[in-house]
Amino acid sequence: MNQDDFFYLGKILKPIGGKGDLLIILDVDNPSKYQKLESVFIGIGHDRVPFFFKSITLRENNRAVIRFEDVNSTEEADIFRGKELFLPVSMLPQLKGKKFYFHEIKGFNVIDTAHGNIGIVQSVLDLPHQSLLQILFTGKEILIPMTDEVILKIDRRKKEIRIQAPEGLIEIYL
Repeated sequence: MNQDDFFYLGKILKPIGGKGDLLIILDVDNPSKYQKLESVFIGIGHDRVPFFFKSITLRENNRAVIRFEDVNSTEEADIFRGKELFLPVSMLPQLKGKKFYFHEIKGFNVIDTAHGNIGIVQSVLDLPHQSLLQILFTGKEILIPMTDEVILKIDRRKKEIRIQAPEGLIEIYL
C-alpha cells in the first residue's frame, strides 16, 4: 500500500498515566465509529506501520485514551508522542448524495451552472474557516468555496461536481 491508500485519523498527543496509555485526538466527525478498532497505522518516516490496540476509551472533544499491545510504560509510550494515526481508505463508510471525502473528489470535473466545465479538482484546501476546491483550468488555479449553497450535486459515476459559484468569482481567476 502507498500513502494514498490511507486517510488521516488523528494524532498521538502524549503519554498519560504510568502504564503506557496515550492520549490521542481523532480528526473525525463521529469518533464512536472508531471505538472498536483493533489496530491503526502510525506514520513513521514515509511508511505506515501497523500497531494493535490493547484498549481504546473515548473521551470528550474527539479525544481518546489508547494502549498498544506490548507498550507497558510511560517511557515506551513516549516514542509515539506526536505521531500521526492512519487507517486504510477502504475502512471509510460509503457516503451518498452531496457528502464526500476530500480525497474522493480529486480528479473530478467541476461544472458551473453559468460557465460550464471550469476544470478538474486538484485537491481540497482544508483551511480553518472554510474548505476550498482547488481547480486547475487551462493552467490557471480557481478556488471555489465548499458550501451547501455552492455545491449542487456530486455524480460519482461521471466523476463530476455540479456547482453554482458566487456571481463574479470565476471571472476573477480567468
